Amino acid sequence: MPQLRFQQPWAAGFRASVRASTAKGWSAREHRGGIRLEVRQIGQPMQSLAIGFDWSRASLGPALARIRNLYLLTLQGHDVHQAARILSGAVGNISRDWGTALLNFQRQKLEHGTAIQPSTWAKHYAPVLTMAVQLLDGDAAPLTPADLLDACLRGHPPGSRMRQIRAQSLAQFLRHCVDREGFAGRWRPPADLRASIGAAVAPTPGGGDPFSDTEILALIKALPNDVPGRRWADALRLLAELGLRPVELKHLAVRLELGSGELIWWCSHRKRSGGGLTEPRRIHSLPLTDWDGARQQWNLMERWRSGLLELPPLGNGPGAADALGTYLKRQPAWRSLVERLASRDERAVPYSFRHSYSLRGHQLGIDAGSVARSMGHSLEVHLRSYPWSSEAATAAAFDRALADPGPSPQLP
Repeated sequence: MPQLRFQQPWAAGFRASVRASTAKGWSAREHRGGIRLEVRQIGQPMQSLAIGFDWSRASLGPALARIRNLYLLTLQGHDVHQAARILSGAVGNISRDWGTALLNFQRQKLEHGTAIQPSTWAKHYAPVLTMAVQLLDGDAAPLTPADLLDACLRGHPPGSRMRQIRAQSLAQFLRHCVDREGFAGRWRPPADLRASIGAAVAPTPGGGDPFSDTEILALIKALPNDVPGRRWADALRLLAELGLRPVELKHLAVRLELGSGELIWWCSHRKRSGGGLTEPRRIHSLPLTDWDGARQQWNLMERWRSGLLELPPLGNGPGAADALGTYLKRQPAWRSLVERLASRDERAVPYSFRHSYSLRGHQLGIDAGSVARSMGHSLEVHLRSYPWSSEAATAAAFDRALADPGPSPQLP
């Protein structure tokens, strides 16, 4: 039985040369006596093209050169059929310039349609699109929209708002490139970006773990003794002693309670939760205790009322946590504290001051419901977020049951 041409010994070497000269998914096979190129890419229809050479040993060199030239043209944004027409002279080689496409897209976003503000472009578009163009113009350029999305989103937590914004901005740019700039259809992004954005794991509110009182006191003591340092030190004192969310520093006040005539801390912040908006609340102070058992007397309420307690700039909206985090990251004492918690498999975050309030309340024997009300969330959230609270409540219930056994039951 005669040997088929596509089973001849040189065929395997030719196919290997095609793979080495192009990229994953590129292959060549015999079809009706000629060489047919096939290109398979994830999420895209297969492209197939007869390249005009016989399936023979004599054609290998010229055929490989043509396939290589086709591949180089696809790197400029053409699909395989467009590249073939360019090589045949049917159309000119219109280079797909990512940088020019970006400038055109910027003009489109700023001047046409539902125009955006330059500040929005600078914040939500420019960073990710500049990165994308640098990658696409680089030596190891991504070959698919999915690869480009992965490269530009890496470093941003799955499910995060910033990862979502970057994905949406990049997808808009790629659609513009295909629809308005003539780039190959293979650069059209996925219609559903959820796989690229991902989903965040539900964290403890604010994330992170609590500090001990002595760790907080040591950190405050180590802050610079300048005006910003003293203001941030007072912000940390309020967060720790009152169990505040960072944003609540901007909604804090001292008011007179009508029933008792007592001066109390009051937080007017309303946080959106699964059950709607939380209510403004009274906050109870829990002073910190030093290593020698001395309870700290910071006189925060008196200083607040007299205007002697001035807070640092806390940004707009919910940006207080970011402002706090930015300041802390510059402080050697904070970096040391982060490393200390990491050594015991814990995380130091701006919310750790709030978490320490919950732990302090537990250590002082305050019931979980009372601590939860002062912290401004439900008992359910509190018990789910702070395991020591539910464990303590369970232990206390059994202790109460066993402390007074009552009269022994009478046997009949």
